[in-house]
Amino acid sequence: MARTTLIFAFLMVVLGEAGYLGTGSLHTTALIPVWFGLALGLFGFMAIRAKSEKARMTLMHINVTIGLLGFLGGAAEAIRGYVSATSQGHAPDMIALASKVTMAVLMGVYVALCVRSFIAVRRARQA
Repeated sequence: MARTTLIFAFLMVVLGEAGYLGTGSLHTTALIPVWFGLALGLFGFMAIRAKSEKARMTLMHINVTIGLLGFLGGAAEAIRGYVSATSQGHAPDMIALASKVTMAVLMGVYVALCVRSFIAVRRARQA
């Protein structure tokens, strides 16, 4: 799962860069997915290099927590931005909305894959 983390880290960095460039490089908050990607990448790389299974497990739990925060933050901001814009009678910024929804979906899929992996490992230990 640590190698899969690096893939999601890369996707988050690409998402952040695309969002930043898509908004005309005006809004630095579009780079938030980059920070999540860098954190995932750092702890994912550390998990790959971990000497013990206990250290790898701890690092992957840190990563799933980062993923969960990314999912919750992306979803909450997408909803907040959409509701705020429509309640003021404006159309929401579709690039920003798409970036937030994509972040939430990517992080949601990542968390689901991690949980599935954690369950499989636990079942394998019990068998």
